[in-house]
Amino acid sequence: MNRSKNLLVIMSDEHQARAMSYLGHPLVRTPNFDKLAARGITFTNAYTPSPICVPARAAFAAGRYVHDIRLWDNAMPYTGEPRGWGHALQDKGVRVESIGKLHYRDEADDAGFDVEHIPMQVANGVGMVWGSLRREDERVTKDGRMLGPYVGPGESNYTRYDKAVVSRTRDWLADAAARDRDECWCLYVGLVAPHFPLIVPQEYLDMYPLDSLPPIKSRPDDGYIQHPWVAKQNNALRGDNAFKDEEERLTAIACYFALCSFLDENVGHLMSALEETGQLDDTTIIYTSDHGDNVGARGLWGKSNMYEESVAVPMIVAEPGTTASTCATPVSLLDVSQTIIDHFGASLPGDRPGQSLYDIADEPEDPDRVIFSEYHAVGAVSAAYMVRKGKWKLIHYHGFAPELFDLDADPEELTDLGSDPAYAEVVAQMEAHLEEICDPEAMNDLAFADQDAMIERYGGREVAMNMGAPAATPPPET
Repeated sequence: MNRSKNLLVIMSDEHQARAMSYLGHPLVRTPNFDKLAARGITFTNAYTPSPICVPARAAFAAGRYVHDIRLWDNAMPYTGEPRGWGHALQDKGVRVESIGKLHYRDEADDAGFDVEHIPMQVANGVGMVWGSLRREDERVTKDGRMLGPYVGPGESNYTRYDKAVVSRTRDWLADAAARDRDECWCLYVGLVAPHFPLIVPQEYLDMYPLDSLPPIKSRPDDGYIQHPWVAKQNNALRGDNAFKDEEERLTAIACYFALCSFLDENVGHLMSALEETGQLDDTTIIYTSDHGDNVGARGLWGKSNMYEESVAVPMIVAEPGTTASTCATPVSLLDVSQTIIDHFGASLPGDRPGQSLYDIADEPEDPDRVIFSEYHAVGAVSAAYMVRKGKWKLIHYHGFAPELFDLDADPEELTDLGSDPAYAEVVAQMEAHLEEICDPEAMNDLAFADQDAMIERYGGREVAMNMGAPAATPPPET
């Protein structure tokens, strides 16, 4: 099938899959995402290959699993190796550029873009090296909280950066419209919101009064007991206990959803720019995020675990001339990578697990398609893996008991069936699917070995513990 001439790929950071008003979220307002979904396909079971920024983005760039490319954590950014979808488009002669957040290593690397406009890369080209110290007896706990010292109304470096990204994109699209109209292009736009710091202009925060917020799910204060692996990680990341009081905690929730509305408005500006420059009818828009955010559920903040709030991502593919539909086949960011290649009829040698979303949408829904995610990064005393097949979701923690959820009967993941003898056979079947993808013990050991080697190259633990941004990556000068 012939595809649209152009492709706009928008990736935000830390956007919960369900935080869209058109999906029935009880609070968040996203009128521009609603419009985008009205002209495209929403993939309702989409996942990240790793619920943390740098590995997720490296896997997306290469179209390969994290354990395959061995870029395990936020100190191991993509350098252009292995070659990915951008290189495939360049080989095809397609104009391919980026604007905004990439979280790769350095602008000088050949990462598959003709030009990288105002790219946000990992801090100092090395990233969060201290987070690679993961063993319980060597981990580093930073002063303050990961979310930042202030929560509330205002402007942050991130909101200012996103505005600069939108402004640069509008200029880019105007320039593209003035060029040879027979030239096709692929533009990747990386927006940061709703990633913390949880600071947002007052006009968006006013949309979410504190007394309108839904109850926080599975609060430890109400008796919820965190899984032991999760509890150990959370102790290192200083999540829920870092708030001074309940009002600040609720303000943080309101700010997160206000940042979703801020993101929504920026996406609306991009759609308007396409329309104003006469390119909307020639352009397919793919929207997704690198991972989600827990937003207080289970006493957790940020990402970095395998619960739906963290590991699921939004995904919309809006082609010109299409109308709203949904596809429940499980998919991942690796499928987006393959879709970009497929859109332009390009090719990339090598085996990759992704499949074009166009092909997936054209086929009957396949709820039994297996989707995989993994985590080997900050706070994790061992590897965590997720396998989704049909209604079943297994979370395998190396060295700890697994969790199993029936997402049809229990979409909020309130009842762990992993240790219930009645579900032992299901756990065994899901473990078998995991082992078809990787050896979980061997990959756990390989990740630690690679991280240990990197830390030694930098001069050992005492040096590594002070290398990298303490939380949010500083944006570039714009």
